[in-house]
Amino acid sequence: MSSPNNPDNNNPEQPVTPGADLWSKAAAPAAPAASPASAASAPGGAASGAAGWERDVLEKLVFASLSEQRAARRWRLYNRLLWTAVVLLVMWVVFFKDTTAKTSTSPHTAVVEIKGEIASGADASAEFVVAAMRSAFEDTGSRAVVLLINSPGGSPVQAGIINDEMTRLKAKYNKPLYAVVEESCASAAYYIASAADEIFVDKASIVGSIGVLMDGFGFTGVMEKVGVERRLLTAGENKGFLDPFSPMSEQQKEYAHTMLEQIHQQFIGVVKKGRGTKLKETPEMFSGLFWTGQQAVDMGLADKLGSLDYVAREVVKAEEVIDYTRRDNMAERLAKKFGAAVGAGSVQAVRSLAPSIR
Repeated sequence: MSSPNNPDNNNPEQPVTPGADLWSKAAAPAAPAASPASAASAPGGAASGAAGWERDVLEKLVFASLSEQRAARRWRLYNRLLWTAVVLLVMWVVFFKDTTAKTSTSPHTAVVEIKGEIASGADASAEFVVAAMRSAFEDTGSRAVVLLINSPGGSPVQAGIINDEMTRLKAKYNKPLYAVVEESCASAAYYIASAADEIFVDKASIVGSIGVLMDGFGFTGVMEKVGVERRLLTAGENKGFLDPFSPMSEQQKEYAHTMLEQIHQQFIGVVKKGRGTKLKETPEMFSGLFWTGQQAVDMGLADKLGSLDYVAREVVKAEEVIDYTRRDNMAERLAKKFGAAVGAGSVQAVRSLAPSIR
């Protein structure tokens, strides 16, 4: 039987210390706790394993975030390049694409519009109209060229250039050239139309105004009333000719009238040459008056009543109509608008001095 003072029956010789904890023997074989420093430095320890696991997770998260950011940047770059290409394509189509008609080998009636003021830099300038007429005449498919006119007039110089080129192209290509008038064909516009083989008008069109004018304003009386002195210094007694703030001498008026009369006679000569024996000349014909389309036919200033469709269908016998009109595209208009802003006042002042046959 075991002694009550010896709980371990297998080792009766082991002395028992009085007052000792009965559980101390069971706790004694346990290994002493390691210090925090040794636990952290021990290879394969619990702390080392925990730190490595957290580091791996953080690295994966960081690399995944970097990859997503790089992919997002690439997509943004691709999208920007794509939209840039789209914008450039649209700008090319809208701004820079040539607005002239493509050539066609099929039989057709070629049309060139002359609308608005006939002036340098305008849609109805000699530069644009002549280029369009050349394309129309050169096209092997065009059976005739029609000038579709709706203009109150403008520069005699621009009209003269167009008129001369019309005569040359008709002779070179041996194609008929017709003029079709819409609302108006006055002054410089009629200067151009007179070179056509035939002129077609609407019965209510405005035709004629064969004359020349030079307009402006004079403010000398107003300046005297308000006490303003004009200080204009010139080298040459006529250098300030037509200055609106300086009085005009009788000699200067005479000179201006002589110049206008000379241009007027040029205008009359062009009309007589173009219309020939068709004209039923009257004293008022070259006075600057204008008439309705029906009156113009009766006077020989026009040939018949008819529209563009009528001429294409009944006269040219080619109902397909192709427009060869050359126009400013939007880019050119913006360039002119902003590029010509500097000095625009000076240019307008110079242009206002040039004679016009409006």
